[in-house]
Amino acid sequence: MSGTSLDGVDAVLVEFLPGDCKIHGHARRTYPEALLGELRRMTRNPSLATLAAATVLDVQIAEEFAATANALLGAPETAALREFVAAIGSHGQTVLHAPDGRPGVTVQLGDPALIAARTGLTVVGDFRRGDVALGGQGAPLVPAFHRYAFGHPREARAVVNIGGIANVSLLSGDSSLLAFDTGPGNTLLDGWCMAHRGEPFDRDGGWAASGNVQPGLLGQLLRDNYFRRPPPKSTGVDYFNLNWLQSYLSDGESAPQDVQATLAELTAATIVDALPAADAPSVVAVCGGGVRNSDLIRRLGSRLGTRRLVTTASFGIEPAFVEAAAFAWFARERLAGRPTNAPEVTGARHRLSMGGVFLPPDSRDVSP
Repeated sequence: MSGTSLDGVDAVLVEFLPGDCKIHGHARRTYPEALLGELRRMTRNPSLATLAAATVLDVQIAEEFAATANALLGAPETAALREFVAAIGSHGQTVLHAPDGRPGVTVQLGDPALIAARTGLTVVGDFRRGDVALGGQGAPLVPAFHRYAFGHPREARAVVNIGGIANVSLLSGDSSLLAFDTGPGNTLLDGWCMAHRGEPFDRDGGWAASGNVQPGLLGQLLRDNYFRRPPPKSTGVDYFNLNWLQSYLSDGESAPQDVQATLAELTAATIVDALPAADAPSVVAVCGGGVRNSDLIRRLGSRLGTRRLVTTASFGIEPAFVEAAAFAWFARERLAGRPTNAPEVTGARHRLSMGGVFLPPDSRDVSP
């Protein structure tokens, strides 16, 4: 899995047991600087991307995904388990997500056929387009896994994933599901920090903590139409980016650290505003990269009031592993032919088993 924060590739080796997801290992790989630069340019302004550039990135990203999988399966603690791997579930790297366009589109790069060739393993990939083809948003997808892994028959729970974009899954005791993208997670915080400090993210939220929230600016940002739209809805960094932010700013109006504080408050506010006022979940579990931002978590906890704030580790899966584990589960379900999209979340007309299956070459002599 690599999310909209573009902070690297995560792979986990998962064994699915009755009522449990056992994580046997984890590997992480950051993108090379040149590749990361191309990705940032493409995701910030997809209209300027060329077909040639996209096809090159498709191959380069697949090489990074394959290298991550091979590193995980070559580690001493997991090498003996390689022969038992049924498939790799590969989400790819989202570079464009515009399901409300005419036509609706979603694009993830990272050729699954190349990953199969490099690893010698079956790969299930290209998960989102099937849902979009059926009129759905193609996002968020992971809430279906949240229901499988974290749902509880006697407790209403909310799972909040804070990646580049944040999304919330509302899990009721009767197994019904409501989920949608709430808006920006880390993407504006990361972009503003890079623009003003030359750093890819605000470590532990220290810079935001040094600033003061600007109520006027926060109020303007919260009036954006996306936040008022009812679900199903999803969004991406092609919408919530520094160009979007700049349209609300006046030169020199606010100190950069005050803008950063306001952006952190925006993320916390839009997450909490997404939780129902009635029958509110008593526990909110957080996962994704935002868990490492203690200032953001403090703001979130302050707005939650009496509701208990935990991480998904309390439910059995470390926050950094949840999304990668989700696409392992999607791959497992696809091979079994079971439906995996959630029309009540995405708005798709029908259920389907998402993803294409890409078989490895017959030869056992596969280049690492």
